[in-house]
Amino acid sequence: MRTAHRTCPLCEAACGLRLELDDSGLVSSIRGDDKDPFSQGFLCPKGATLGALDEDPDRLRVPKVRENGQWRDADWDEAFRLVDEGFKKVVEAHGRDAVAVYFGNPTFHTMAGFAYRRPLTESLGTRNVFSAATIDQMPKHVSSGMLFGDPMAVAVPDLDRTDYLLVLGANPVESNGSLCVAPDFPKRLKDLRARGGKLVVVDPRRTRTAALADEHLFIRPGTDVCLLFGIVHTLFAENLTTIGVDVEGLAELRSVAEEFTPAAVERVCGVPAEQIERLARELAAAPTAVVYGRIGTCTVEFGTLGSWLVDVINILTGNFDSAGGAMFTKTAALEIFRTGQPYTQGNWRSRVRGLPEALGEIPVATLADEIETPGEGQVRALVTVAGNPVLSAPNGPRLDRALGELDFMVCVDPYLNETTKHADVILPPPRMLQMPHYDFLVQIIMVRNYTRFSPQILPLEPDQRSEAEIMARLILIASGAGAQAPPEMLDDMILDQILRGATEAPGSPFEGRDVAEMRAGLEGDSGPELLLDALLKLGPYGLSLADLRAAPHGIDLGPLEPRLKELLTTESGRVELAPAALIKDVERLRRRMADPPPKTVLIGRRHLRSNNSWSHNVPALVGGSNRCTLQVNPLDVTEFGLGDQVIVSSAAGELTVPVEPTDTIMPGVVSLPHGWGHAGSEQAVAAAHPGVNANTLTDETVVDVPSGNAVFNGVAVTLTPVAEPG
Repeated sequence: MRTAHRTCPLCEAACGLRLELDDSGLVSSIRGDDKDPFSQGFLCPKGATLGALDEDPDRLRVPKVRENGQWRDADWDEAFRLVDEGFKKVVEAHGRDAVAVYFGNPTFHTMAGFAYRRPLTESLGTRNVFSAATIDQMPKHVSSGMLFGDPMAVAVPDLDRTDYLLVLGANPVESNGSLCVAPDFPKRLKDLRARGGKLVVVDPRRTRTAALADEHLFIRPGTDVCLLFGIVHTLFAENLTTIGVDVEGLAELRSVAEEFTPAAVERVCGVPAEQIERLARELAAAPTAVVYGRIGTCTVEFGTLGSWLVDVINILTGNFDSAGGAMFTKTAALEIFRTGQPYTQGNWRSRVRGLPEALGEIPVATLADEIETPGEGQVRALVTVAGNPVLSAPNGPRLDRALGELDFMVCVDPYLNETTKHADVILPPPRMLQMPHYDFLVQIIMVRNYTRFSPQILPLEPDQRSEAEIMARLILIASGAGAQAPPEMLDDMILDQILRGATEAPGSPFEGRDVAEMRAGLEGDSGPELLLDALLKLGPYGLSLADLRAAPHGIDLGPLEPRLKELLTTESGRVELAPAALIKDVERLRRRMADPPPKTVLIGRRHLRSNNSWSHNVPALVGGSNRCTLQVNPLDVTEFGLGDQVIVSSAAGELTVPVEPTDTIMPGVVSLPHGWGHAGSEQAVAAAHPGVNANTLTDETVVDVPSGNAVFNGVAVTLTPVAEPG
């Protein structure tokens, strides 16, 4: 037996794992790493099945090529040659904007996904860049950019030191946290209560997180922004503000909030006015307090306004950039994604619907438009990296049809799934245990400063290629260097650019250093490892890859400390409480508040044992409570005369779904989990537990206007009973 340690790469919790492997390299057991100073031995059901996921017999090992409608294996040289030919044919005939790229969620959790994402988009030279960010988190980046000037300055709740936590639209007991890295989130919530603090959860469902709380308030889906505005109004009306950071726009914010009285917003959100007022008073009176909002506040029609007001309330109550409030992580590696310039967006717009760019990409909600609509710049080729947008993007069936119209498609993916089935070439990365791991991006949203590196555990087989090599060769092909260009050439260019920037930046501690000497001192077995070593050495703690290798359980870098001043890059040099674009969007909110609410709305649902579509091919993660059912309140079951199955209809489509009556969901709301819809899949376990694609019901024409994020919660639906046989 062999023991290995690794950070779990399956979600944002960054839990440390202890793996036992047999002589053949198969995982025989997984436990939490009790020596990890951050996760302290915590292990969730997903992490416990990492071996089964890694050893999934349906994972692809060698490239797949589609020829005359049939799949066949190919060697790597042939596969890259076909990619080169496919790109050239499309670009020469239609230009570079005829190629689009989509990055899926797992790219945020791999070293190569981070290291080569920007070089790939730059080498493609296209404006048609899409990612999972406009599926679940772009509102938070846009609001942070407008407030602080830096869209990557995402504040997290200082969970371990707060006295009062208000959670909206999040279920961290089951999700393990999102845009908030906190291993063993349940224990941290229990510790909060044990030290005399208070936990309040606002959610249309009585989730497992709500069941753990001191108080749970039901709210109509999509109306969190109204509740938050009611809290802001009360803070101003009762002189409860205590602002500890430099701000701009306070008077304008106060003026905008005047009309959102608790009584006025109660009619929309369903939370009684007296409870809204009490929440405001409790947030202001607590020694420390913090508001945390996530998926339920982002994937709605007013996601950016809601994300903005979460930070606004933390600022108004004096709980921002201070212990126990909302704070920023300081990562071990140099944060090269920070530009130091004021945030801008809308630098270009999508061709068909005119949706603005944000963070260098356009909303995935318009990908089908760009493929289907003829004209200059029509997307005719697509690259996907670790993504399954047919199941994750709004109106998945339309996108499914659109992908079939492409001239060429290449996917970097370990599976033949609902999206990659349309590809001409599939390039499979190796197993997770065959890759090194370091969470570059996840480390910017941790509730404690911490770092950990996981070396490659198992070697590559002769017929495999590392994810780094696959991505590097794609980039070189896209840049015109050809299918045979050596990947090392790209790595040298990336490292030279970073090191040269560090030595030439005025005031840098590395100013004037010799680039060649610094490059010679780097260690690592691959391009991403060399990059990590460079960024660690350039980082604030002066660490190196060797230091991280010598600490296999991770390194505790201490509690969060104030750092707003070093991140703030607004034009005014202050926190912009009233960004013009968001104040303008309030008018859209006013109009929506005047509309009568739909009788029944749909929301998503997260399961403890499920993490997007790619986790549905592991036997231990499907079945039991992890089922694709429509949760309906018993009162609605009676009112609509529902039986075992129901027809759910929306403006976008229709599904027939098993009914799960439960009083944990409020009347007028139904819930369906995402990531399902595997009928006919090549993945054996997923095909045996197909479920239905919730995004058959979501409408790609409706987005959160400031960010372009898709709307998955608060979708108007109708329920029709399925007729009994006979």
